[in-house]
Amino acid sequence: MLDDSATAATTWPTAYPEGYAVVDVETTGLARDDRIVSAAVYRLDTRGDVQDHWYTLVNPERDPGPVWIHGLTSDVLEGAPLFGDIVDAFSERLDGRVLVAHNALFDWSMIAREYARAGRTAPVRQRLCTIALAKELRLPLSNHKLESLAAHFGVVQQRAHHALDDARVLAEAFRPSLRAAAKDGLRLPLLECRPLTEWVDTSTPRIGQQPSYGRSASYGRYGAGSWRPARKRPACPYPNPGRYEVGSTLQQGMRVAFSGDTSVDRELLEDRAIEAGLHIATSVSRLTSLLVTNDPDAATSKSLKAKQYGTPIVDEAAFTQLLRDVSPADG
Repeated sequence: MLDDSATAATTWPTAYPEGYAVVDVETTGLARDDRIVSAAVYRLDTRGDVQDHWYTLVNPERDPGPVWIHGLTSDVLEGAPLFGDIVDAFSERLDGRVLVAHNALFDWSMIAREYARAGRTAPVRQRLCTIALAKELRLPLSNHKLESLAAHFGVVQQRAHHALDDARVLAEAFRPSLRAAAKDGLRLPLLECRPLTEWVDTSTPRIGQQPSYGRSASYGRYGAGSWRPARKRPACPYPNPGRYEVGSTLQQGMRVAFSGDTSVDRELLEDRAIEAGLHIATSVSRLTSLLVTNDPDAATSKSLKAKQYGTPIVDEAAFTQLLRDVSPADG
């Protein structure tokens, strides 16, 4: 770990942000219509020292989802504030800071959607994923789980999947990561946080009918509304290294196509793939490296072409595992 004396001797990079908001949210699920049930923010100064922290429960106005993970039951959440009730307090802690999270794309997506529902825009313009930073630092981790990052820096987890403790653990692990990056003069892997421009609710129930918020609904592809992202995805900067070989790792530049429904929102999966350096293909050709589908026997054009060309096929769960460790592009 980088000690304070070494940090003090370091000429701090002038391009580094002036402050950070280390965030963790627990949610009812992973789909676009899922909701936040708790949120925590640790505010850090320019060198990663803790300034203060904040935590709140949030009433999701629906089934709480995986209680066995976050431990928050309907009874616990019934009297909690709605997101609209805490949006000002949340905004105060995000304002002008870089949002830091472990798998930051997920946390940012959930936060941006809650803000869109509330008719607001989150006051944050950049995010930093601690998984990406760990890779930049080439930390000797067996995997990129938060618990592995915490163990590397000697940070003790007390309540995994509790937003406040996860945010604390991440803040304590981020500080030495930030200082190590500063010492080496690394460019931080900052990405733009572009807000969602519109939330269109397509789930208005008939008179006398209550909307369904059952657990099964929280994992569907389309959910209760449709999103219009305010961005155009950039072109993949890496050359295509060819087909994925079963049993190996994905490599930056590989062309990945999706077919059929996914449990995690398709756009979120595609965003994760793009952040990892993969190219999203809208169709299957001889150049496609991999097809991701949960129903390989379906007679879709993509599945049929994949079998015709000998393109490897994996399901969503396997692809999610592969995304955790994507090899850098050649050269």
